[in-house]
Amino acid sequence: MRSPLSSRRRALRAGAAIAAATLCGSLLAACGGGQDDAPGADGKPVALTFWGWAKGTREAVADFNASHPGIRVTFEEIPSGNAGGYAKITNAVKAGNAPDVFNIEYPQLPDFVSQGAVQDISALVDDSLKGKYLPQAAELTSLGGRTWALPLDVAPQTFFYRKDLFAKAGITVPRTWDEFRDAAKKLKTAQPKSRIATFFPDDPTTFEAMAWQNGARWFTAGDDAWKVNLKSPETAEAADYWQKMVDDDLVQVQPSFSQQWTASLQKGETAGYLGASWGAGVLKANLTSAPGMDGNWAVAPIPTWDGQPASGMLGGTTFAVSKDSKKAEAAVEFATWATTTPEGMKARIDSGTSSSYPAATALLPVAKKAFDTKFYGGQDIYSLYARAARSIRPGWTWGPAMGVTNGSLKDSFGKVAGKTGTIQDALTTAQQATLDEFNNRGLKAAP
Repeated sequence: MRSPLSSRRRALRAGAAIAAATLCGSLLAACGGGQDDAPGADGKPVALTFWGWAKGTREAVADFNASHPGIRVTFEEIPSGNAGGYAKITNAVKAGNAPDVFNIEYPQLPDFVSQGAVQDISALVDDSLKGKYLPQAAELTSLGGRTWALPLDVAPQTFFYRKDLFAKAGITVPRTWDEFRDAAKKLKTAQPKSRIATFFPDDPTTFEAMAWQNGARWFTAGDDAWKVNLKSPETAEAADYWQKMVDDDLVQVQPSFSQQWTASLQKGETAGYLGASWGAGVLKANLTSAPGMDGNWAVAPIPTWDGQPASGMLGGTTFAVSKDSKKAEAAVEFATWATTTPEGMKARIDSGTSSSYPAATALLPVAKKAFDTKFYGGQDIYSLYARAARSIRPGWTWGPAMGVTNGSLKDSFGKVAGKTGTIQDALTTAQQATLDEFNNRGLKAAP
């Protein structure tokens, strides 16, 4: 393997590579993992270490180990990325003791690539494998014409709501954001303690999906520089809408997936959840034991600005191979099984906690059959997911410093919750923080 590039040279070339589609040549030295251990080459199983947090992962790993004697995967569950998982992975990479393979959500993948934390696995991913994934997912795992991860799921936006609370307040399911605001007012009038949904001050990804859905493009890779634009009219429209929802007390303002949020759902103080396809498993896992929940929740398309189907993506998980792993071949074999085989998807969703919408489109019938929808009154939620997935707006690109972008937004969104700042203020601050980080890394960028 060639000697690593200096950190500044790697950062310069990484940014130009993503922007100019020449990423492989610039990162290969930094991201290559050397020779792979062929499964069973020494008569013993190849030992892989794997870190992740997605629901159903432990069950999927157990099923893989039972059916693949040549590879042994040791799984460690870590906090979700924004809850500390990414920091743990980054520290492990820096210390040289990272796992062979780990989960990364789509927004963070360019950041890990630009810092040389993951391997280019293009040589192990042929066209037939790429063709199994939804194009929007394959697009987000390919940078500079090279493949850096395998996609597990896509996460189109979805609206979950309490049928009984909506009926009691005389609310029909809103199709547009104007209708959503009207429904929020009606719910608050009919049930003063209830709100239609939640603004998460600790989770900027939900707002990012709203901007994406509205046609915003925060990052555009040019020939020799990035364009960074968190202040477009499309983003401003979404920001002004949610600011007014917060100011008018039409939504709860609570940390995402917190005990406070869960209790609010259980008590009927929150009647809806603006989430993504994976949210069905989250709600089911958190609320099944609460009285009056089974069969009272339903799933609907996310409201849109004009009533026509449109979606961003909220999360979505990939499998990446760490830069120092010498077992990329076995790691990709495991990731391929986990993301493209009926057995891998069934094992995950049979856990009862995962409602992943598979990036490998042929697995839709498997996922649909495996997920018990009794909690949702037997609703065919996967057909709804399929329509939502087709409506994901193309052209969105995640930037190579999303850790800084999201960190800045999270800090400033806390001021929105405390009524000492606005969403527009947060976007202004995050734009500058992102440009500063690009400059620190030697990446060319302009607003």
